[in-house]
Amino acid sequence: MRGLEAAKGELLSPKELSSIVLLDPLLCLRLLREAERTRSHRLGHETTTALAAIMQLGVDEFSALLLASREIEEANIGLLEVEARATVAAQVAERWASGRMDLNPEEVAVAALLADTGELLLWVYGPELPHAAKEELLSGRAMRSSQAQIEACGFDFKQLTMRCAELWKLPSLLVQLLRGVDTPRANLTRICSNAARHVVESTATSNLALASDLVEARKLMPGVSLGWLVDGLVMLPDEQKEYLLANADELWLSQSGG
Repeated sequence: MRGLEAAKGELLSPKELSSIVLLDPLLCLRLLREAERTRSHRLGHETTTALAAIMQLGVDEFSALLLASREIEEANIGLLEVEARATVAAQVAERWASGRMDLNPEEVAVAALLADTGELLLWVYGPELPHAAKEELLSGRAMRSSQAQIEACGFDFKQLTMRCAELWKLPSLLVQLLRGVDTPRANLTRICSNAARHVVESTATSNLALASDLVEARKLMPGVSLGWLVDGLVMLPDEQKEYLLANADELWLSQSGG
């Protein structure tokens, strides 16, 4: 953070600091937990975004929290992959949520960033478990990640995410979004998390799955086009976007009977 401030020549604003948080799911988790711990319940509202949490704590306290955060082990490839996936999910969520005229797209972005918290924590504290699940999936004995997790570890990592969210008393709105069902915003959170997984995997199979994610997102946002959704995947090269859009268009037409 100090390096960024030195390059800019002035202190970073709370909004700029919140952008940093949306690049780091573990930092975001610590920030929300600290904000909830210090929140006066007389305020009558929960802190559901990184910006609101920074404003609540103050820049100095946030800076101390940031400096006290542990650094990521570069050798932990699984952890780096999940972090990359979370960051992509947050970027996509903030963009796509605006297509629904969402009143607060950052809430959806924060939920998407934290959607794989369970797996993230396992890579930090018990890497043998997600490694076993990954091996199960690669072996072909399991067709989906959740199935591989259950068969290798005895539980679905999403269950761990939800359990942690409840134990840590994360804001109820974020818990609802993390469930990924019941409301359009929650469904969009789930779709963005899935899309991020498929973006990061970048295989022939995942590219087809990503086209399906686009179609599912399009159904939640009748006012936007598949092309607009693809444009929101800013991390993809233009050639891949064109190929993806063609697949999504074909899938959309087949499902709509057009």
